[in-house]
Amino acid sequence: MTDAPSSLWLKSSYSGGGGSCVEWAPARATATGIVPVRDSKVPRGPVLTVRTHAFASFVTGIKSGEFGTV
Repeated sequence: MTDAPSSLWLKSSYSGGGGSCVEWAPARATATGIVPVRDSKVPRGPVLTVRTHAFASFVTGIKSGEFGTV
């Protein structure tokens, strides 16, 4: 996958600005059905890609506390 332009990457509104954030590219997800996710500290690093339904399930699990807290 080629890297989406930086302007297309968004951080979660829950990111506290501490630097340990992930970013995702919602426009790419809408266009392709694949959600690209990357480490905000390494924008030219590897990109994890997951299908939109799997990403939605993951977010739902996080919101419900399924994965616990740190």
